[in-house]
Amino acid sequence: MPQSSNGSARSGDRVRAVRSPALAPDIEPGLAGRIVLGDCVAALAALPAQSIDVIFADPPYNLQLQGDLHRPDDSRVDAVDDAWDQFENFAAYDAFTRAWLTAARRVLKPDGTIWVIGSYHNIFRVGTALQDLGFWVLNDVIWRKANPMPNFRGRRFTNAHETLIWASRDAKARYTFNYEALKAGNEDVQVRSDWFIPLCTGEERLKDGAGRKVHPTQKPEALVARVLLSSTRPGDVVLDPFFGSGTTGAVAKRLGRRFIGIERDPAYARAAEARIASVEPLAEASLAAFTTAREAPRVAFAALVERGMIAPGTVLTDDKGRYQAVVRADGALMVGPQVGSIHKIGALVQGAQACNGWTFWHLNDNRGRLSPIDTLRARIREEMGAA
Repeated sequence: MPQSSNGSARSGDRVRAVRSPALAPDIEPGLAGRIVLGDCVAALAALPAQSIDVIFADPPYNLQLQGDLHRPDDSRVDAVDDAWDQFENFAAYDAFTRAWLTAARRVLKPDGTIWVIGSYHNIFRVGTALQDLGFWVLNDVIWRKANPMPNFRGRRFTNAHETLIWASRDAKARYTFNYEALKAGNEDVQVRSDWFIPLCTGEERLKDGAGRKVHPTQKPEALVARVLLSSTRPGDVVLDPFFGSGTTGAVAKRLGRRFIGIERDPAYARAAEARIASVEPLAEASLAAFTTAREAPRVAFAALVERGMIAPGTVLTDDKGRYQAVVRADGALMVGPQVGSIHKIGALVQGAQACNGWTFWHLNDNRGRLSPIDTLRARIREEMGAA
């Protein structure tokens, strides 16, 4: 969330720790799960180098508002006119941007990534600074707001989106992207770079005792959740240098990630602390990392024979019963005089160049039900994972 970089960090001025999962050895004990009060650049300088997996940054947008904004009925709009969003000129804002991005790059792991969100007021300047400092842009993601604020003056298009830049530390970084998990949750279709998500409203919006917004630019948890689910794994350390009302911390705790938040304003930090303390983490089973076919441990077909899951002499068929092959004691398959692997024989009987034998060949359970031999491999992988 936005904050100013002016001022210096107060020594020992931290909000008490928020409960979090076990700490990584590269993070100071007691630091992960904390909100650090102070200037973001100074606080970043105090963190260990290359210790952060992902940074989510919602810096000041430098909106440059001139005077009050009113609705057609002459009521005043509660716009962002806080001191932390005001800069003397573009040069001052650019200097601020380069300072915090430089400090952020130092603490990012070589395979870590950074997300920065902004509007048309600042995101192009931020993008230039990112590239100048050596970051490698992976995507620009459009957050299309389901319920944007109207353009009350009627002189421009309704400003219905914000932009997120996702970048790795450098061009050759091996970063985390949970492609398969995202695709599975999107009905087996690739997730696009335009996200249709409502603004933060209702019970999610933090209010003070008088019913006023605690923070003017609180981001929706759904937006931050998609960021973390796409580019982090359970246990990763997520840093938010502009912590504000603590959306990143709340989402990180719920999703089994660890967080460090940096915030200058004590009132925002107190609100964030109370908010995060009330968050219950999701069950570990629902957060388990999605294992892709490439990442899964290798299991040889012969292992199924060795374990007695498939007996030598068993006849395997395809799901339609058109082709048959006999299992040999050594784990190979046999069709007439032809002997080979489950993949080679699967391709042979079909007259194809290649075949995934695990999904092609099926086993009859003697009740007339066929199941792919891949289900047996999955059981062995589960045992390996438990071990």
